[in-house]
Amino acid sequence: MAIIPEVTDPAPVTAPALRRPASTRSFGPLLLRLHFFAGILVAPFILIAASTGFLFTLVPTLDKIVYSAELVVADPGDTTVPVARQIEAARTAHPDGDLTGVRIGEGDVTTQVDFTSPDLTPESELVHTVYVNPYNGEVTGQLTTWWTATPLNTWLDTFHRDLHLGPAGELYSELAASWLWVLALGGVVLWWRRQSGNRTARRLLAPELAAKKGVRRSRSWHAATGIWLTTGLLILSATGLTWSGYAGANFGAALDAMRGNRPYVATELDAAAPTGGHHSGGSGTVAPVDPAAYETTLTSARQAGLDGPVQITPPADATSAWTVSQTDNLWPVRFDSVAVDTTGAVTDRVDFADWPLLAKLTSWGVQAHMGLLFGLANQIVLALLAIGLISVIVWGYRMWWQRRPTRVDRRALAGAPPARGAWQQLPTWGIVAGVPIVFAVAWALPLFGIPLLAFLAADLLIGAVRSRRTPPEVPVSPAPAGS
Repeated sequence: MAIIPEVTDPAPVTAPALRRPASTRSFGPLLLRLHFFAGILVAPFILIAASTGFLFTLVPTLDKIVYSAELVVADPGDTTVPVARQIEAARTAHPDGDLTGVRIGEGDVTTQVDFTSPDLTPESELVHTVYVNPYNGEVTGQLTTWWTATPLNTWLDTFHRDLHLGPAGELYSELAASWLWVLALGGVVLWWRRQSGNRTARRLLAPELAAKKGVRRSRSWHAATGIWLTTGLLILSATGLTWSGYAGANFGAALDAMRGNRPYVATELDAAAPTGGHHSGGSGTVAPVDPAAYETTLTSARQAGLDGPVQITPPADATSAWTVSQTDNLWPVRFDSVAVDTTGAVTDRVDFADWPLLAKLTSWGVQAHMGLLFGLANQIVLALLAIGLISVIVWGYRMWWQRRPTRVDRRALAGAPPARGAWQQLPTWGIVAGVPIVFAVAWALPLFGIPLLAFLAADLLIGAVRSRRTPPEVPVSPAPAGS
């Protein structure tokens, strides 16, 4: 939410401030100081994430414009040609490489046939995709894709995730996600405290339109807009962390411990199971798959109730089953899966309804973060969130600049930070309970904990240096009478 709050220029202090009585201690001063410095130091990373994220929200629409020939059937018919014929057309267009999977669309979506390619290494996770019109079996185009994503989708996804800088670049997005929720919740608390005594829905949720130009107006727009964005920002922060490097690994370990990961169908077959004639006998390797086998597998999956768009993955070896999974990301999602042996018999099944709740929430969150869960409405909401967050950051920096001292003897480039020593105003119970909580969060989110530790260390060091440079005040005795 709020990134940089209004601060009051601290008055010169010539003597150490006395600690407040326990009855008047609160978290407010510490939260204000943390929010101020975190906003200044982390806001640039959040600004980049919001800007690149805004571009990424446009991907579903841009894909249909840039790759309309490959992705969209201009004149869908009433009946489709057999999948085997579509695969044969794709193989003719791309004779080299192994067939690794087929994605069957619905409506005006083309069939996508994936192949390996001599110029693509397995480590790159890239495949050569041939697009086929399912109604006439004609090839409409070919692209190099990454996990079904088009080149434009892949480029913008990588740009948002790591700015095309590799593993080092991923630190920026994880840092932004690790602090976004802290700044959002902190801003809500600070704005709530500021409205104490006259707290109404209008004062909390609407900017002060009647306020004169200056810090008061900037603050009202900054805070009120942040309040409206808070729920969305918390969701973006949480979902972004699920696939980050360090926090994501901790999240995955937690899901493993709670058995909350997505379940997959078992593809291991009984050694005595028939192979259907297209596997090499008993060697554990797979000969080139007959396209007709895809037709048999798809028919079995349809009979098992898997409607809509699906992905068909061939067996890994002679003792494994085929996998057919629904791939409909639009709410309500369709993610059921079945394993099918080479005779067409279903050997295992996992329905989305049977997924653990945590796995469902993770899946929904990821799809919503990518703008896929609710279609165009999802993209619009994400775009508004990105624009709103960018605006809040700009207003925050504007407040910082508007609070700068302008007197000739006190000029500065920006406003002064909140006073030091805020931790001394914490209630005792808050320190006892808060320290373990902060350590736990810092362990789970390293890019929250490490910057926080660095900030505290720098703050203590600067305070110690300044205290040594400030000479103690020497009391002056009054002059004798009559002198």
